[in-house]
Amino acid sequence: MMQDFLSLAKARHSCRSYSDQAIPEDVLGRILESGRVCPTAHNNQPYQIFVLQNDTPALEKIRTAGRIYKAPVTMVICGDRDQAWVNSFNQWKSTEVDATIITDHMLLAAASENIDSLWICWFDDKIVREALDLPENLVPVNILLMGYGDKEKKNPDRHEGTRKALDEIVKFL
Repeated sequence: MMQDFLSLAKARHSCRSYSDQAIPEDVLGRILESGRVCPTAHNNQPYQIFVLQNDTPALEKIRTAGRIYKAPVTMVICGDRDQAWVNSFNQWKSTEVDATIITDHMLLAAASENIDSLWICWFDDKIVREALDLPENLVPVNILLMGYGDKEKKNPDRHEGTRKALDEIVKFL
């Protein structure tokens, strides 16, 4: 289902309740591919994606790390501090930004496939690190839930009353 980008962005919403319906393998593959081709600083691609689809001990532990709702697919997007680009002016590393770009690409790709999602940043990273047995260089940045929501989708026009006006956030100089 192809949509123009603005319509897609407006239709996407945070889903916290999912049916048990599995995401088809080809659809999940296209979503993951959208992450693989996303831009990263210096094209270093400093990330790892952990995909959990079945109730496993690792997933059960991750669900205790915060408000991790049950969804058919749980992805943990980790940034690799050893591979991240470093800004020579201030030594800032692109780890979290690059992991967030891939998260956003996959979230929007899911929406284009009529898959609901939830982007989670609030979680106990120590629990996630332990559940996935992550090495020090991998930092869990985002958790992305995906599946078919079991409630009515939100109205795409809801942004008119809930978002700041363009003139409040954009300054033309």
